[in-house]
Amino acid sequence: MTHHATRARYALTLGASLGALTLAMAGGAYAQDANSADGQATTVDEVVVTGFRGSLAQALNVKRREAGAVDVIVAEDIADFPDQNLAEAIQRIPGVAITRDAGEGRNISVRGLGPDFTRIRINGMEALGTTGGTDSSGGTNRGRGFDFNVFASDLFNSITVRKTASAETEEGSLGATVDLRAARPFDYKDGLTIAVSGQMGYNDLAQNADPRGAFLISNTWADGKFGALLSVAYSSREALEEGHSTVRWQGGNIGRAGQGQGVINAFTPRLPRYGILEHDQDRLGLTAALQWRPSDATEVSLDVLYADFSATRFEHFLQAPDFSASGNAGRNGIIVRDSFVDANGNMLYGRFDNVDVRSESRYDELSTEFTQVTLNFKHEFNDRFRMDALVGSSKSEHDNPIQTTLLFDKVDSQNYVYDYRQNSNLPLITYGFDVNDPAQWKLTQIRMRPQTADNTYDTVQVNTTFDISDRFQLKTGYFFKDYSFATTEQRRDPASCTPPLAVTANAEACIPASVAAAAISGYSRTVGFSDGWDIPSGTALNWLIPDYQKASDLFGLDGYALSWKPASGNNRSVQEKTTGAYAQIDFDLDTTIPIRGNIGTRYVSTDQSSKGYQIAAGAPIEVRASRNYADWLPSANIVIEPRENLLVRLAAAKVMSRPGLGNLTPGGSVSVSGNNRTVSSGNPMLEATKATTYDAAIEWYFAPESILSLGVFHKKIDTFIATQTTTGPFTGNSLGIPDSVATAACGTVVGCSASADWVFNKPVNTDGGDLTGFEVSYQQPFTFLPGIWSNFGVMANYTFVDSEIEYPNGTTNTLTELSKNAYNGTLYYEDERFSARVSGTYRDGYLTQVPGRNGNAIEGVVDTFNVDASASWQVSDSFTLTLEGINLTDEVPTQYVGDYNLVSVHHHTGRQVFAGFRYKF
Repeated sequence: MTHHATRARYALTLGASLGALTLAMAGGAYAQDANSADGQATTVDEVVVTGFRGSLAQALNVKRREAGAVDVIVAEDIADFPDQNLAEAIQRIPGVAITRDAGEGRNISVRGLGPDFTRIRINGMEALGTTGGTDSSGGTNRGRGFDFNVFASDLFNSITVRKTASAETEEGSLGATVDLRAARPFDYKDGLTIAVSGQMGYNDLAQNADPRGAFLISNTWADGKFGALLSVAYSSREALEEGHSTVRWQGGNIGRAGQGQGVINAFTPRLPRYGILEHDQDRLGLTAALQWRPSDATEVSLDVLYADFSATRFEHFLQAPDFSASGNAGRNGIIVRDSFVDANGNMLYGRFDNVDVRSESRYDELSTEFTQVTLNFKHEFNDRFRMDALVGSSKSEHDNPIQTTLLFDKVDSQNYVYDYRQNSNLPLITYGFDVNDPAQWKLTQIRMRPQTADNTYDTVQVNTTFDISDRFQLKTGYFFKDYSFATTEQRRDPASCTPPLAVTANAEACIPASVAAAAISGYSRTVGFSDGWDIPSGTALNWLIPDYQKASDLFGLDGYALSWKPASGNNRSVQEKTTGAYAQIDFDLDTTIPIRGNIGTRYVSTDQSSKGYQIAAGAPIEVRASRNYADWLPSANIVIEPRENLLVRLAAAKVMSRPGLGNLTPGGSVSVSGNNRTVSSGNPMLEATKATTYDAAIEWYFAPESILSLGVFHKKIDTFIATQTTTGPFTGNSLGIPDSVATAACGTVVGCSASADWVFNKPVNTDGGDLTGFEVSYQQPFTFLPGIWSNFGVMANYTFVDSEIEYPNGTTNTLTELSKNAYNGTLYYEDERFSARVSGTYRDGYLTQVPGRNGNAIEGVVDTFNVDASASWQVSDSFTLTLEGINLTDEVPTQYVGDYNLVSVHHHTGRQVFAGFRYKF
């Protein structure tokens, strides 16, 4: 039997334990009986399975022992996760799909249920970390979905994804509960442990160096009774994002009667544009842990986690806003000289006169500080009764103190052309003038929108376990959780305009006389694409933009007056206090066919209060709302072993997920952003999303470290929350808001009025629907093959999910964020010194909004396939060299609108390669 002793990378569990194998947590060691040549039973030397295989096996063992449907990722050392962040590691798990921001994983969906339906616990307590992204990736996160890009993956040594509910697991999830655990000193059995890693990254689009590093030190004293650990992880990343976008497509008449081709009824891109986005990100993470074990019966752990994710971002676009505006200042004022409209009514080509062209440049400074402190206490009173308790507090503070956008406009350009006939994602666009000439441009808007989003949790939990007998355990618990959310936004103060505007007016088009008189050449610069990227010849790939830094210095932008009143809809808060208890019976029956599992119920009472603003008499008025609701959440998980190494899992539960935070405001907002005009209102009386779930699975552990499994699941969603979206004139709106509010919101924005079309959004409860799917998983090292082939192994999974949900517009469709088909596979090689793997991850296209905006039936994202690879060479027992490649095919997650997949966003971020080392002693 071969002796393996390679270092650990990271582990992805697709299955469970190793049958006769007993795996030691510290080294992955196991012993197994074997027959000698004479047929007599002998015991071989200890066999150590470490490295990638060992971590896979360790995680597989955890899965098998669990009563519910669980998948696990484990890492032996700091910096063993090869992915940029945790979301990209979790995507290897069956049923998990991710969304990206700036080419990096941000959110996860589990079994077709989006980020808002997944709960995240860190070191045993629920937490929520949020960041700010580009508008196309969701902007500032004001929801319940967790942003995984807050954290470096190096800070954690295990991830557990719980797909079925049990009474002892916190409520709030329809998709999964994800447990993240940072390292503790008692995890390391060798006393003093020091590990360090370093990497340097290179992106073929940004063409810059990105450093990453991590350090861990851990030790125990007093014969293992006391331990301390400290870990640090830091990374810096400069990412470049380039491509084309339209924001959306919009239907209706375009063109001027009696001019050119006259009036044409067709869908056109709202803002056909090319864009360059520059991201500069720094991520710092710290963990500290103290553990005290005064006796075998008592253990106390203190965990501290700190993360700081800071970024700056520039967004530069060259666009034509007239196609999204109504009236003579917009679509009606354009002269169509030539056009091509396809059979579906989409104008894929046009040559136009009287088109306004805009150069937009936005600068953001963003930071998220996350802090969490948890204190755990465990005590065994006797052989049959034990207790554990947790007290914890976490806070995520997202701050976007600078979000400033400057707009240059060129009015009534002639001979403007867009053409999607050659390439539906990357059109030919010509502008009819020299876009690099300062004399052609005029500063028309200065937007300032600083904002914040804070989430805070305070938690107390007390759990007890009583061994009724060798076969039955009674688990009980009490919990209290205080959660608060608050968000703010400011905009330019209307009172600072000349003449002063109403308190809720849009002041972004107010340009001081001294600023208007300044030469454009004094605060502008040229930007350009890094490569052609198959963009049709003739398209302008370099253009003049407002230079934020020069403008800020020249005009003193930092001193501009701001007010929250024009953005009152994003000044709101929610507080939820939940109390409850659970009781659960765990059983392990010694019957002819072994049966084990748990059955129990969870009771939770939620006191919810929220605050927002409504517009009355032209000014925002604070409004408050409160409600209380309670839920009984029974659950059962059963594991049957009809034969050795074959498990049958059955589970059923009632589950609930609280309404989205943005939906709970009792207020509303009337907002104008360029040519986007929206009216949004909240609904604090929304019912929680509730479902009855059923799961069944067969898991066959047909060989050591191997599994073949099939799982099926069904969720009957009793009520679902969706946004009711309508488009029409502000005048006579169903919310009863007077035209004066629209007039104030428009300010001096050209083409904006109460008679123009506005988008109205309101969350409502629907009748829900059904979600059904299945997962297939396979994992196996090829130890049965001869020679070098025995060092290979594979893990693969496939997930199918379908749903039929009723939406407010009377139609049914699949859930948003749901990909019907998803699969991923990893082929790996590992011997005593060398380890390598290549992974492919596919996700079907999915919907993001139903119904879509601006007359589109849907909005969504097309399918993606990402390829990653890694390799390592163990130079010595302590020193390892590493090489990793991410997004090797430069996959583009294209967004679209409508039934005909009209492009909305098509940006790429390039391939990323990291070379580095790990050292442990």
